[in-house]
Amino acid sequence: MSKTIVINPGTGDLHTGFERVTVTLWTADYPLPEQFLGSLAAAPDLVELYRNWQLIYQRLCDRLGGGADRLAWRSPVAVVEDEIEIEEDGITNVSAVSFTELCDKLQQGLNKWLQSEAFLNVSRQLRSQLTPDEEIRIIVETNDELLRRLPWHGCDFCRDYPMAETAVSQLEYKRTRSSVRAKTSQKVRILAILGNSQGIDLESESNLLANLEEAHTKFLVNPTRAEFNSQLWHPEGWDILFFAGHSDSRGETGRIYINDNPTNNSLTIEQLEEALKAAIGKGLKLAIFNSCDGLRLASALEKLHIPTAIVMRLPVPNRVAQEFFCYFMQAFARERLPLYLSVQQARRKLQGVEDEFPGASWLPVICQNPAVEPTSWQKILDAC
Repeated sequence: MSKTIVINPGTGDLHTGFERVTVTLWTADYPLPEQFLGSLAAAPDLVELYRNWQLIYQRLCDRLGGGADRLAWRSPVAVVEDEIEIEEDGITNVSAVSFTELCDKLQQGLNKWLQSEAFLNVSRQLRSQLTPDEEIRIIVETNDELLRRLPWHGCDFCRDYPMAETAVSQLEYKRTRSSVRAKTSQKVRILAILGNSQGIDLESESNLLANLEEAHTKFLVNPTRAEFNSQLWHPEGWDILFFAGHSDSRGETGRIYINDNPTNNSLTIEQLEEALKAAIGKGLKLAIFNSCDGLRLASALEKLHIPTAIVMRLPVPNRVAQEFFCYFMQAFARERLPLYLSVQQARRKLQGVEDEFPGASWLPVICQNPAVEPTSWQKILDAC
């Protein structure tokens, strides 16, 4: 039995606060929700804490994670600065100790903000409806760029409910009707795009996908735009879209690097819009972009009303991307855990590499369409 909490902060930002926060609780055994209202005060300190956290993360991982040649990242160039402006003054000494302290400060700041008096009654109401042994999906429904990047997974609420996992969503979403399609095999259909891999290794991910007995995986290695587009239009459709390779964000747009050609080597989601709409209409349930700085990619996919996307919130070292996907697929496809708990388990296991790659467990983000129930490996097989 699962429950879903949708938090809509309403209008405002961290500098001015959110006067009307709507929290909706959905339960699997009842068709109508409960709703609670509260407010959240201004928290400009969270803006500064996040900016400093991001800057130190990028500097520290570049130094400790083999990024000196700038090829150990799943980004096509140097570890890119985010669109959120970062003040570098005063941040000169970078160490794992100072980064850990900053992680704690950012998490404490987020918890303090969520425990403010004006929001405390909402928290009490929710807790009265929940038990620690329930699977709980928490979706933060906002278009605010910084709110989507905060480490919601580490808030006290999630610590008190060990089967709770967080996601973000856009404000506008709808349910896309999937057409009935005839499959030629009773397997999960995966379209795997292995794009530009200069300086990184995609072998572990491709081997894992190739050895999934219950899946039919179509590999496109360094495809052209036309080849990628054509496969998205495949009449049998796809259940899962997987991309591994380089990606980045520029301005408001995410970009994936699909091949290493001198020209025509990258795409935005918008350049595949019609094909992606067709794939979603044929039953595409999950997109995984195991590449750098994917929240812009996810935002574009959410506008097409994809059910669920999994991305990395910042530039990701190659090894972290590899291990996350391995852990996720072990939980999702082999242990048959629900999608949210599969991401949670994979994220928690990434703590094991944080001596070498600080902040690794903070990188994965679920982007959810609240109008659609998240899929599972077993659900996909049962529908075959």
